[in-house]
Amino acid sequence: MSANGSTVAQLLWHRPVCSSWRQDVEGAVYHLANCFLLMGFMAGSGVYGCFYLFGILGPGFLCCVLWGWFDACGLDVVLWNALLSVACLLQLAQLVYQVRVNTLPQEFTLLYRTLCLPLQVPMQVYKEIVHCCHEQVLTLATEQTYAVEGETAINRLSLLLSGRVRVSQDGQFLHYIFPYQFMDSPEWESLHPSEEGTFQVTLTAETECSYISWPRKNLHLLLNRERYISRLFSALLGYDISEKLYTLNDKLFAKFGLRFDIRLPSLYHVLSPSASDGEPESEKDDEEALEAAVSPAQARPVCIGPTPPCSPPPATTNFPVPLPRARMPRSDSGPLGEDSTSLALEDFEEVSGSESFMDYRSDGEYMR
Repeated sequence: MSANGSTVAQLLWHRPVCSSWRQDVEGAVYHLANCFLLMGFMAGSGVYGCFYLFGILGPGFLCCVLWGWFDACGLDVVLWNALLSVACLLQLAQLVYQVRVNTLPQEFTLLYRTLCLPLQVPMQVYKEIVHCCHEQVLTLATEQTYAVEGETAINRLSLLLSGRVRVSQDGQFLHYIFPYQFMDSPEWESLHPSEEGTFQVTLTAETECSYISWPRKNLHLLLNRERYISRLFSALLGYDISEKLYTLNDKLFAKFGLRFDIRLPSLYHVLSPSASDGEPESEKDDEEALEAAVSPAQARPVCIGPTPPCSPPPATTNFPVPLPRARMPRSDSGPLGEDSTSLALEDFEEVSGSESFMDYRSDGEYMR
């Protein structure tokens, strides 16, 4: 131990081993090699940083090989630097191969930047999703149908990449599907994995469209295997369905001047195929929609005051039933955010008349 300590002390504190320094300097190849090495070790991180690092270190080690061959005349210098140069070239080849294998088509790259990158979806997860659809981009010609009402089976889930698709039911236009929206999200959510069904709407391409499609069985297997992907699709499909529902709500507002609540039970009657977009609203449809909206209120009589339960009116008392007044067109539709249920009740009062809303008290007298 003491001998080793004395040797280190001699190397540190005594004069250098070199008895005399060379007066001439190395050639330009040696200095060029060191410049390459300096620039190479200033590389950053990531794939492009690795490209820069090994792309600069390779020529630097190659210059060291030339310096060892022509100036230093040392075999060890030549061999070591040649080995390092080959290692840099092999590393560059591996990086090029990885980048080429991981490169996606332009459509899928744009889809990732638009739909998945804002949600911070990892690229590896996105590649699994793309691999499930076999990385195929399908097309639709103008006026070509993607699904026919009551005929096409629900066996896939598709996402529109470009173009515009028209959705209709019984010949009545419902809404459009725009790029980066699912084409059959309601049908996908309406069935369990073991169930089968057909489309209830017709989807027709208004322009030349391109889309990707996941087979139903393959996608269900992927969602069952990957919990993160299952949650991602659940969020995307839920948002897509809500957008379609609010699109139908806006269509009603543009048609009738009233913004209906999408939770209103009478919405189906308003959307029934019996009334086309170009014809005015019929009185029969109005009455059916209003009856469905206020039916819970009509089923229970209203009592005033803390009295016992209401009893039916005497059989001898007969009041004349007033004729319903004709419905007058509404001059203004009110604020956009007004509750649809209150609007339906106001319309019911206009149709039935204020005399029909009469309450019966326990003393046998009707109260308005």
